[in-house]
Amino acid sequence: MYLQVGNNKGRKYLSIVQGYRDPVTKKVRHKTIKSLGYLDDLAEEYEDPLTHFKAVVEEMNKKASLEKEPVKLEIDPQKKLTESPANRKNIGYAALSRLYHELGLHIFFYNRSRSFQSKFNTNNIMKLLVFSRILAPASKKKTYEQKENYFENTDFSLDDLYRCLTQVVTMKADLQLHLHRQMKAKFNRNTELVYYDVTNYYFEIDEPDELRKKGVSKEHRPDPIVQMGLLMDTKGIPICYDLFPGNTNDCETLMPVLDKVKKDYGVGRTIIVADKGVNTADNIAFSLAKGDGYIYSQTVRGANKELKDYVLDPSGYRELTDDYKIKSRLYPREIAVSNATGGRSKIRIDEKQVVFYSSDYDRKAKAEREPALLKALDLAKNPSKYDKATSYGAAKYLKNLVFDPKTGQIITAKQKPVFDEKKLHEEEKFDGYYAIVTSEWQKKDEEIIDIYRGLWKIEDAFKVTKSDLGARPVYLSRQDHIEAHFLICFVALVIVRLLVLQLGNKFSIPKIVESLNKASGTRLEENWFVFNHKDEVTSAVGKLLDVDLSRKYLKLGEIKNILGATKKT
Repeated sequence: MYLQVGNNKGRKYLSIVQGYRDPVTKKVRHKTIKSLGYLDDLAEEYEDPLTHFKAVVEEMNKKASLEKEPVKLEIDPQKKLTESPANRKNIGYAALSRLYHELGLHIFFYNRSRSFQSKFNTNNIMKLLVFSRILAPASKKKTYEQKENYFENTDFSLDDLYRCLTQVVTMKADLQLHLHRQMKAKFNRNTELVYYDVTNYYFEIDEPDELRKKGVSKEHRPDPIVQMGLLMDTKGIPICYDLFPGNTNDCETLMPVLDKVKKDYGVGRTIIVADKGVNTADNIAFSLAKGDGYIYSQTVRGANKELKDYVLDPSGYRELTDDYKIKSRLYPREIAVSNATGGRSKIRIDEKQVVFYSSDYDRKAKAEREPALLKALDLAKNPSKYDKATSYGAAKYLKNLVFDPKTGQIITAKQKPVFDEKKLHEEEKFDGYYAIVTSEWQKKDEEIIDIYRGLWKIEDAFKVTKSDLGARPVYLSRQDHIEAHFLICFVALVIVRLLVLQLGNKFSIPKIVESLNKASGTRLEENWFVFNHKDEVTSAVGKLLDVDLSRKYLKLGEIKNILGATKKT
């Protein structure tokens, strides 16, 4: 507010006026708060009206800043809505902004983008893409159209956004390394134990290309896929990732990712924890040659006869409860690893094998098998209803099942499919049993099992990227844009997982995202915003940021102060 001296019919007239910026036109508008009167009339009452009323305005501004005085807003019942998207904005992203800046991402993008001499601000675009990937995942075009949902500088075009994707993908390796160093320096990251897993993302395209190729889909889809290998720490925060063509086997992805980490990230001895898809002789030999260790799950049904007999042998088990038993042994074995000539050489390793039985796992195995069995029984009776694609999961329980190599139809001219009782019985013998192999022979059995069970965090990370962060479907065609898309998903995953950790692991990612989205305000008059949501998440975020997010009314300047505080690290 300020004191305005105007002219009215040749006489000076004093008013107290408030200025504010119109969110649509971006121009400053004014509103008269109080009309004081003509200067010559006021001079009869006050010795120096100008000095007096300037002091009055100054006091009014002080009181307003201390939030002690109620504010009167004039509501015009006849005012019409505009098509401007600026009427409702989100403040919940303040929590994301805090971590974004604490991780030094604003500095990273500023420094790395200078060499491009771009007309757009890389950091501003990346903030939009990362925050939106968490709060409102959508196509890049849709994200751009919703850019006014945040209290940020969005002075860039859609073309600038796509140019930014091309620019940012060149920073992929450096950005991951930067995040790792920040996590290590500010959040005490420990890389002595890391988890590794592989997933894939499908693309609804007609023809495969250099990156998107046909492969073994985790979701049993026929579409081309891209493989992602992800390394994660024990707190559930991603360390690094890489993409591979869709026809790459899971087991072939570990060495490139781990080799990069060992060379560039300065980590010491590491124990790799992964599932049976990565458990190969070459990966074991690679880890041991680097001085590292491993904890892998081991297939029981597909194991050699000696291990199967050991698993089913009741001797040696320690029954911890009526439903749970465990045993282990140190076991020397030979593995065949690839050599420089392209052949394979046998080497001997000494590892610990831990086997346990759980009645919960037993029931789970039977429940998961039930749909396939029902399909197999129906297929045996009605083979014409199925083909190679639709018989997936049930085919292994049938004998005499022959498919036409061209059409995929089931051929029954010579013999009909028959349910394989022996196959089922052989599988059921191992229900409930689980095996783990490890180089860490000195660790107790229970500790090894607990470490392996931590692998659920990385499996959950893949679930988060695919569902909560909307990493698929991908609405991009250029390979550099696709690479940039997954890089943005990676950064978003680091931030949202870190937020879960800082909130004490009390809230799930979907709950946090829902709450932060609801922390949005509608613009009233004169740049005041009204908010209507408070819950345990916003209260916890408020404590984390040391700000009060429970106020129903906030002025634009106050909102910018809250967000500005998140950028000071």
